[in-house]
Amino acid sequence: MKSSRLAIAALVLIVAVAAPYGIYPIFLMKALCFALFAVAFNLLLGYGGLLSFGHAAFFGMASYVTGHAMTKWGVTPEVAILAGTVVAGLMGLVFGYIAIRRQGIYFAMVTLALAQMVYFFCLQAPFTHGEDGIQAIPRGALFGVIPLDDPRTLYYFVLAVFAAGCWIVWRAVHSPFGQVLRAIRENEPRATSLGYRTRHYKLMAFVLSASLAGLAGGTKALVFQLASLTDVHWHTSGEVVLMTLLGGMGTVLGPIAGAFVVVFIENKFADAGDWVTILQGLIFVIVVLLFRKGLVGEVLDWWQRKKVTAS
Repeated sequence: MKSSRLAIAALVLIVAVAAPYGIYPIFLMKALCFALFAVAFNLLLGYGGLLSFGHAAFFGMASYVTGHAMTKWGVTPEVAILAGTVVAGLMGLVFGYIAIRRQGIYFAMVTLALAQMVYFFCLQAPFTHGEDGIQAIPRGALFGVIPLDDPRTLYYFVLAVFAAGCWIVWRAVHSPFGQVLRAIRENEPRATSLGYRTRHYKLMAFVLSASLAGLAGGTKALVFQLASLTDVHWHTSGEVVLMTLLGGMGTVLGPIAGAFVVVFIENKFADAGDWVTILQGLIFVIVVLLFRKGLVGEVLDWWQRKKVTAS
């Protein structure tokens, strides 16, 4: 079993390294950024049971901070992205402290309301340049040494950021912290009765999720050299929900697969305009009706049943 996992990991690594030589690097980088965004969101929804409709606030604000740091402060890319991630984490601390006092639909509505406040702030704030956004963001040189102007070089940097973010989430969900988070999702009153301070755990999950969403947003700003209102719009929050449910929440691979599917659809049918949204909605309805656990979730469930039958 261990050798098969190592073989699969090696195959995935080879495919990831060779991918930009056969697939358009910008598409791959966009998919990786949104995949990391979905993985971060899944930490909150899939493992914590907390549905946020405002995660675009962290994704978009980190994008703005990264773009501003690169254009006005002239820092290196890793410092700019780190600044965006820290700001997103601090926002997550404030938003989470307010939102976790409510549950269910009330929690979701509080996060949406807070995210809309961020949207209107970005619309008016001078450093965001309103509807024009921050354009022509320089990519700079990594650590001041490695230029990121070449798409393939930038791709490997984005791949490294994505891998690091996924590793953090994987470590979190497979730690005692992750076990407690699952217990809170399944039965919060019981977790409280066992002595766990559930609000603290939910707040930590919220901050970690917001920080990783900011990491994805800051990286995306470098890829497209743009930070715009689209990044903080509620539609972006809806997209990440779609990605997570499509792939399968509560799994590490599910949100990644969902993000790649959604980004592929958006790029493939870009000329169709608003019909893309209709197509996404149709796919979402089909998945909800036929694949309740998401695409990856259903595959994993089938594989488990097959193993039980074989044994």
